Amino acid sequence: MSKSPKKPKRQKKTDADAIQPPSLFDDMDLFDAMPTASTEEEADGSGRGGDASPPASDAHGGAGPLRDLMDDNFLQFASYTICNRAIPTVEDGLKPVQRRIMHSLWEKDDGRFIKVANVVGHTMQYHPHGDASIADAIVNLTNKRYLIEGQGNYGNIFTGDPAAASRYIECRLTELARNELFNPKLTSFIPSYDGRNKEPILLPCKLPLLLMLGAEGIAVGLSTSIMPHNFIELLEAQVAIIQKKPFQVFPDFQTGGIMDVSEYADGNGRIKLRAVIEHRQNNKLVITALPSGQTTESLIANIEDAIKKKKVPVKQISDYTAEKVEIELTLNAGVTQDKAIKALYAFTTCESSLTSRPVVLFRDRPREMSVSEILHACTEQLMDLLLRELELRRDELDNLFHSKTLEQIFIEERIYKRIEEQTSYEAVQQAVLDGFVPFLDRLRREVTRDDVEMLLKIQIRRISRYDIERNRQEIEGILREEDEVAKNIKGLRAYAVRYLKNLIKKYQPLYPRLTKLAEAPFKQIEVRALTASELSLKFDSENGYIGTDIRNGEELFKCSSLDKIIVVWNDGRYKMMPPPDKLFVDKKGATYCQIFDRDKTFTCVYTEPQYGFTYIKRFAFGGAIQNKEYWLVPEGSKIILFEEGVPDAVFVKYKPAKSQRIHQQMFTPSEVLLKGVRARGIQMTSKDIARITTKKPSWWDDNDTPPRGVLT
Repeated sequence: MSKSPKKPKRQKKTDADAIQPPSLFDDMDLFDAMPTASTEEEADGSGRGGDASPPASDAHGGAGPLRDLMDDNFLQFASYTICNRAIPTVEDGLKPVQRRIMHSLWEKDDGRFIKVANVVGHTMQYHPHGDASIADAIVNLTNKRYLIEGQGNYGNIFTGDPAAASRYIECRLTELARNELFNPKLTSFIPSYDGRNKEPILLPCKLPLLLMLGAEGIAVGLSTSIMPHNFIELLEAQVAIIQKKPFQVFPDFQTGGIMDVSEYADGNGRIKLRAVIEHRQNNKLVITALPSGQTTESLIANIEDAIKKKKVPVKQISDYTAEKVEIELTLNAGVTQDKAIKALYAFTTCESSLTSRPVVLFRDRPREMSVSEILHACTEQLMDLLLRELELRRDELDNLFHSKTLEQIFIEERIYKRIEEQTSYEAVQQAVLDGFVPFLDRLRREVTRDDVEMLLKIQIRRISRYDIERNRQEIEGILREEDEVAKNIKGLRAYAVRYLKNLIKKYQPLYPRLTKLAEAPFKQIEVRALTASELSLKFDSENGYIGTDIRNGEELFKCSSLDKIIVVWNDGRYKMMPPPDKLFVDKKGATYCQIFDRDKTFTCVYTEPQYGFTYIKRFAFGGAIQNKEYWLVPEGSKIILFEEGVPDAVFVKYKPAKSQRIHQQMFTPSEVLLKGVRARGIQMTSKDIARITTKKPSWWDDNDTPPRGVLT
């Protein structure tokens, strides 16, 4: 018996594999449902490793080498798209392509503008996904203002115009990015994708950049949506966190607008955004700010579509947008500005909503976090980076004090004189070391041969009185700075607050809040009431048409485009539908047309085709499928009376017939029970009816007193 193939051994992971996150999903529910072979199955021989043949059910869904390969590849691909493509990190707020762009700009930074095409080329040595994605990411970051300063045509976030080609535009780091994002001494590097270069794992960012920029991304099994926030408000919130005070932050969008946050909870939930619409003279409105996600082009197209559907009373649109949004709307005659604004919010993207769900990478794991959690993590990182910078500076000052003190003793105590009579280099070095022995109490650590090498390279002019005095002043400055650094390390929280407040003072004029917070939740616009009379349904009796686009005809009623109407024909057919533009119903074929109300009661009298008997029924239409044709009476019947509600009486005049003693009769419809629309009516009479009405007619003979009609 041939044995089933053994499970291929997994290759040992290298250091390069260690930085990839195949174990990314250890604490996630995302892949828990993925079927895998159990250890028990392998041990008892029921899986791949046993001699027993696999069960038939395993042929398609059980364990096997191909399944293991697919599972492993899927996990690696999912890990790659999450960590290397789509999801930003909390630590520096960037996706990999953005981080590589910023690192490339820092490497090439000399304070002057650089061609974007050059930056793209430089970034490609770190980013393996082509130039188009890099150029798009540069334009996107530049339009967000904080990190990259652009020169040239970067498109227009208001109109949606695209940026010029990368060879025509230039960019450079902003002062904010240059000062707050980079520190090679605090940065860990890994080999780039081809091993030729080193790229940062994360940038040592001291800003809450993830919440400043916002982010959207879709990966395997995950998606993220993080709204941008106001830079200054985030810094103020970080001050509150350090001081252990309450805080609250809300999104802020570059396009401005008005925002309702009643359904928004600390980064999760939904916000509603409205365009800013201002009143102008001569019955005009002007849109001066857009909801996020809209451009003037998309908004105008949406308004034009609503105009065609007669939902908004606008007759002309003029777009004057340049650096600021300005869309002028000329209203129809007789329409109030307030009603037009309500219609714009109700039927166009002048009001829209955005949903937020922050899924991020934090400490190499995908997590769903709230805005407060992200801000606390950024504040902890800020404190850690400030402490590490202070400690680095303390060590630098200590080394600087040592070298300056060595120079001072070497020159002022004339130790250099000892080397004049020495005949070998080793003797020179030893003479210098011996010369420092009486002054070791002025030093913080021992003198090394490297120190001696540094002293022997001092230029002869440094021996002058001028240089001696300057060296003393430098030592005094080092000591003062060391005291200041020590105080800052001891009072780190106060130092961090001062750092944040200095940023607020410097950048507050540049980054004001652009999106206004609504004082109260947006009022629900009663759309049906707003459009109750927007359409006029007419009947063209000459040609037998009904509709809203009929110019000449009798007006039946006013209605809304949101309404549904019911049409009943004389033969008992009925159909529920939206108000039609133009519908053929025949000149005499339709007996009833009105706004549909499923609970409204009707009274119907009809004659059936087989014996010519007349029946009466009371009913309500109830539910109906739109544009589907139904029958409320048996096919071949003819409706001779159809009215809303329950009339007090039905007056009937019969056709003359031989030996007929009853010529007229009155019936009481309220005696008929209310039934469904498809129920059969109650027999009213077997005689042929000449006339029928619900109001006492002129042809009614009061002197003729027939028996009252019975409806049972």
